[in-house]
Amino acid sequence: MVLTVEPLRSLILAAAGNDTIRRLVATAPGARSVVARFVAGETVDDALAAVTALAADGRRATLDHLGENAGDPASAESAVSAYLRLLEALRVKALTDHAEVSVKLSALGLRADEGAALDRAARICAAAHEGGTTVTIDMEEHDTVEATLRVVRELRRTWPSVGAVLQSYLRRTEADAAELAVDGSRVRLCKGAYAAPSTVAFATAGEVDLSYVRCANILLAGGGYPMFATHDPRLIEVLGERVRWYGCREGTYEYQLLFGVRPDEQRRLAAEGETVRVYVPFGEQWYGYLMRRLAERPANTAFFLRALASRS
Repeated sequence: MVLTVEPLRSLILAAAGNDTIRRLVATAPGARSVVARFVAGETVDDALAAVTALAADGRRATLDHLGENAGDPASAESAVSAYLRLLEALRVKALTDHAEVSVKLSALGLRADEGAALDRAARICAAAHEGGTTVTIDMEEHDTVEATLRVVRELRRTWPSVGAVLQSYLRRTEADAAELAVDGSRVRLCKGAYAAPSTVAFATAGEVDLSYVRCANILLAGGGYPMFATHDPRLIEVLGERVRWYGCREGTYEYQLLFGVRPDEQRRLAAEGETVRVYVPFGEQWYGYLMRRLAERPANTAFFLRALASRS
């Protein structure tokens, strides 16, 4: 039986929340070497090494300390501590010109207590500002969008540079893009890698792509700083045309690509003078992140399974 892309994507996303599959993957003999393609490592030193390597050929980074859905205040506080250590290390190593951080609010306890998550995010933003860099608040499942945007709005009262993330697979995103496309607003636009019902999300890849272009046009027409997160060659070509049509200067927008995905394209864009930022995840909790990367491009699943089999 051959699965089409959409059913396969749904299966992969379902596996992301399955503890049995997580244990099987985590204990497979070749798992760590395969994960290394998409995850910089487990420690702050690993993250710093990745930033240094990227900076050497003109690429920037946004660092994500892996972890989400904190189940208790202690776990959420541990996530905050990890980001504070990371930001201090970036400052000491003089890497803040090359790197910012990306934060998932669920790792700060969003589902349990939105106010507490806001307070924890504010501590991270304060440390980033003091160190001379910025924070982008990641977007997660569709049922957290409203809460996430509320937190972003509150954080921006003190730190206007805090970035927001929008996902083009959601039907609501055009309206959100119009609200966020204002002077000084940093907005990362991605396709999205979470499961959602058809009532709130587009059902096909083609619809998601068309939504992406519509949202990109809204952001480019606004006065903000769009951050286009995509590896799709066709979308990158379209974005280049749209940037030229709107007369946007280099440095008023950027491309974002994932660590380990299309590195040659990352270098090509940077060599052409484009601002390129690489999303660099690190940490021990890599399983959910890996599953979403496979879901974004199911063809990677065959690579992953072959690599595991060859090392078993």
